[in-house]
Amino acid sequence: MDFTLTKYRELLSALRNYGDVTLRHDVDLKPQNSLRTARIEKELGWKATYYFRAVPESWDDNIILEIASLGHEIGYHYESLTTCDGNLEAAYQDFCQNLEKLRALVPVSSICMHGSPKSKWDSRDLWKHYDYHALGISFEPYLDTDFSKCFYLTDTGRLWDGFKVSIRDKIPVYQEEWVQKGWVYHSTNDIIKAIGEGSLPKCLMITTHPQRWTDNTVAWLKELASQTIKNAVKWVIVAKKNR
Repeated sequence: MDFTLTKYRELLSALRNYGDVTLRHDVDLKPQNSLRTARIEKELGWKATYYFRAVPESWDDNIILEIASLGHEIGYHYESLTTCDGNLEAAYQDFCQNLEKLRALVPVSSICMHGSPKSKWDSRDLWKHYDYHALGISFEPYLDTDFSKCFYLTDTGRLWDGFKVSIRDKIPVYQEEWVQKGWVYHSTNDIIKAIGEGSLPKCLMITTHPQRWTDNTVAWLKELASQTIKNAVKWVIVAKKNR
């Protein structure tokens, strides 16, 4: 079975000493799942960044503090333009308030946009009008990573090739080039095989959504069913945008 914690262990073990690997986690839901992956990473000698949304289904003070205590970085998974319905001034104020709230718990120097696929707003557009560096933020992965040198893998859509249905969690400038090179992987086993063959790029940013990864069969089936429905909705949205 894919998208289990057992399979995640296999992936991390295969990646050990492979290359320059950045692990990123978007904590959209079920923060307790993120604590499980954080503990596995600690056990295997990995450090990752966990981006928490400012919503009850993601934000949990105790879990944030425990993940930080394991040596992982905590970041803010912002969606301010969506929550403020495109109002730039309100969105910036919302961003700053949530950032300070998170900084009251742990140091924060990294932020990452939450895709909000059903929203017409892309929260990265906030930075066309404001400067997050002025707030002591040094890194936004979509904006500060040189993807001409670093390959991006994400489990968006509960698929490693979910860029086909993704609204925002993808790198459009380089995606076609990566496809032409054959850097397309459907399952975690496909990635592990490519690592073994040495064909996976050596500079990697890997994003997972820990709510998808579980060894609990009932939770695994619920996530599969839920994501299948979500992907169908995304297909419709993508099709409309491409008309």
